Amino acid sequence: MLAFSRGVVSRLRQFPVASLPRFFSSDVETIRTIEAKPSVMTPNSRRTGLVAVKCGMTAHWDKWGARIPISILWVDDNIVSQVKTPEKEGYCSLQIGCGQKKEKHLTKPEVGHFRAQGVPMKRKLQEFRVTEDALLPVGTSLNVRHFVPGQYVDITGITKGKGFQGVIDRHNFKGGPASHGNSKTERTMGSTGMLGPCRVFKGKKMPGRMGGKQRTVKNVWVYKIDPARNLMWVKGQVPGATGNFVFIKDAVYEKPDTSILPFPTYFVPEDEDTDDMEPLIADLGDVDPFMVVD
Repeated sequence: MLAFSRGVVSRLRQFPVASLPRFFSSDVETIRTIEAKPSVMTPNSRRTGLVAVKCGMTAHWDKWGARIPISILWVDDNIVSQVKTPEKEGYCSLQIGCGQKKEKHLTKPEVGHFRAQGVPMKRKLQEFRVTEDALLPVGTSLNVRHFVPGQYVDITGITKGKGFQGVIDRHNFKGGPASHGNSKTERTMGSTGMLGPCRVFKGKKMPGRMGGKQRTVKNVWVYKIDPARNLMWVKGQVPGATGNFVFIKDAVYEKPDTSILPFPTYFVPEDEDTDDMEPLIADLGDVDPFMVVD
């Protein structure tokens, strides 16, 4: 037995030190220092998004008398709950937490995650990929002024579940004639395929579950922002039912002007009182669109 152990030790001595695994190295990794301070945004920069709660829909008439359909979103106490860097995870991203939740209503892994990061318990977590210059330290508070009125955003959410539906509701089929002799087949889908292959091709539009899927509405116009209540008014519909979480980020196609966006986010000055701040409305111009003659 002693001879066997000596043979193993002699074999291990033949390997160079550089070939040992990383956890045997005595080098101490450098820790990245992330500061929460304003900087200059470049065309290639990508900011983090926010997590909001859909409060419902309403309508609003602007100063020109045009009726605008409005979806109201509530940015409920967003903070940075985790930072992922290229040195540790291999990419840059920020994990954003929204809302509040009691510890007894969370699982033990979730409670351990929040305690390890040193942040309060959150109802919803969402990760947003960012560029390296848009990183923020853990615990940074994010509010609705992260976005500005007049810009375009992309909003992602889970659509309303409609249950099991037929082809007319699910795929907008026309339906068959409801004339004499057509008994109880007005809303059927018809033939499922040709006789030759003797099978149904993949992708055939058929009855099934409708809704309940993640969808993104792109190029949504931000009409108004209310800093006192952390509310955002956007034009048009937003996926999901009232009370659901939605994820908001800068639009990919209708890119906003980098000079008007706060980067990496909006930092509230110490002397600013947001409780008495008036809502910020997008600039609608000085020309009445109803009086313009082509």
